[in-house]
Amino acid sequence: MNSNFQNESGQNPQHIIINQVEKQTNGIGTAGFVLALIAIFLGWVPFLGQLIWFLGLIFSFVGIFKKPKGLAVAGLVISLIGIVLLIFVFSAFAAAAAISH
Repeated sequence: MNSNFQNESGQNPQHIIINQVEKQTNGIGTAGFVLALIAIFLGWVPFLGQLIWFLGLIFSFVGIFKKPKGLAVAGLVISLIGIVLLIFVFSAFAAAAAISH
């Protein structure tokens, strides 16, 4: 740094403080969120949809324990809602099949 540098008041600056904030990422939580979003559209595919939903649930749950938690929480909520819907749909199909026999 140039020692001849003077600010407007004519004084040499003693210290220049640079505050560098390190951004934290939660890769596993993000992966869980992305899988939950994909599962919304592929949930009707017999094996693939359930597998993606389950993986989204697991990854989001693991991501809850890391910071930042935002996408992990969103993925967990989406996955839980999706699994409840899948259970409801499969139970409705099972009930319809039982009634028809």
